[in-house]
Amino acid sequence: MIFESLLSEIAGSAQTIFAFVVTLGILVSIHEYGHFWVARRCGVKVLRFSVGFGKSLWRWTDRHGTEFSIAAVPLGGYVKMLDEREGPVPDNEQHLSFNSKPVLARIAIVAAGPVANFLLAIFALWLMYMVGVRTLMPQVGEVIPDSPSAVAGIHPGDEIVAVNGVETQGWQAVNMELLSFIGESRNLDVSIRAGEPGEASEGAVRDKNIAIVDWLVNEEQPNPVRSLGIVPYSPVIPAVIGQIADDGAAARDGLESGDKILQVNGETVIDWMHFVELIRDNAGQTLQLLVERDGVSQEMPLTPGGRSTDGVTTGFIGAGVQQVSWPETMIRHLQFGPIDSLVKGAQATWSLTSMTLESLWKMVVGLVSVKNLSGPITIAKVAGASLESGLENFLYFLAMLSVSLGVLNLLPIPVLDGGHLLFYLVEMVRGKPLSEKTQTLGLKIGVTFVVGVMMLAMYNDLSRLFQ
Repeated sequence: MIFESLLSEIAGSAQTIFAFVVTLGILVSIHEYGHFWVARRCGVKVLRFSVGFGKSLWRWTDRHGTEFSIAAVPLGGYVKMLDEREGPVPDNEQHLSFNSKPVLARIAIVAAGPVANFLLAIFALWLMYMVGVRTLMPQVGEVIPDSPSAVAGIHPGDEIVAVNGVETQGWQAVNMELLSFIGESRNLDVSIRAGEPGEASEGAVRDKNIAIVDWLVNEEQPNPVRSLGIVPYSPVIPAVIGQIADDGAAARDGLESGDKILQVNGETVIDWMHFVELIRDNAGQTLQLLVERDGVSQEMPLTPGGRSTDGVTTGFIGAGVQQVSWPETMIRHLQFGPIDSLVKGAQATWSLTSMTLESLWKMVVGLVSVKNLSGPITIAKVAGASLESGLENFLYFLAMLSVSLGVLNLLPIPVLDGGHLLFYLVEMVRGKPLSEKTQTLGLKIGVTFVVGVMMLAMYNDLSRLFQ
């Protein structure tokens, strides 16, 4: 049953599978090409360059004798080099083997993979800024009473201009800056500009201090903006029916796309979320609706269906909302020239790298929940969603994933690139390599650790999938 649900969830969207394969294919190819390119220039013979594991689906051999392969399982890849530790090497090719090269050459070859990932992130972000980015102005819609933001004096209509001195032109930038303070106790310096909700903010910039204590420690799905008591501005969404599922209560009881819900059981419906709350609270109960259709009001009954989650039954009718447009004043179009885009791409890559390292450390010391680890299922779903939402979102997601891959591979864990670099640095200090026994033991420990982390990430994926 579990595997059937899993396959149904993933295989249900060809776009999700396509985005997952494309994303991992790009990341793996660039990473392994980094190793390959530097190995060739250091005089090492490369025997195979494989994207994916398992049975080869397509292969060819170049004039240097390197076999290039695209394999069936797209969850990684490898570059196999001539190496006496992995098999006999002919005397006339001894000088082409990896292990015969000076330690600095081996360090360069191993480090080239993660470096290639950082360069890919810079390129993706450079392209994103060149193409242009649409972002929502980070304006406060509501402030929850007695929340840290309310105490600090932030009001609806205020625009968040900067967080701790870092400019924030959109909500994504605000969240990225706030995420770096998870687990800390301090005052957050937030610069705001006053305005009216739904309009461009005006006036002077003022600084506010928001006090946080052990902020979001061990939160499984942290929402930094909401936890400060800030509800982002969004336009009022009228209770107008958009999409209707064929097998839902809305279609069965005669609702149509374009219907505006005026009242439910005599209670005036304020907006879409108010209507949703009324539906959720009345599973299986027949409601009397006052609906406006083509300018004419009419009454009609509606009986929501019910579904149970964690023992709680909520109502649903199988209908979506008719989309509304955001005020143009709330949408920012950011586009830069080649040089400025490169600078911004490099700065953003550095910020993502720092945030990744900080998050890993906070996870180790218990400030960030390990349930935030994600595996291939989550990556596939996010990749599909980012591709669906446009090129700019896909490029940003690709950059984030590339930085994560680069950082993780540089961790000093045997079996990862960082573990090999650790061995070679020790060799430089000692003047000779570690014994085969020590290296083998390190690799076993590394494999055990990596497999354990992968299993934890997969468990987190499945937990999210079936919640």
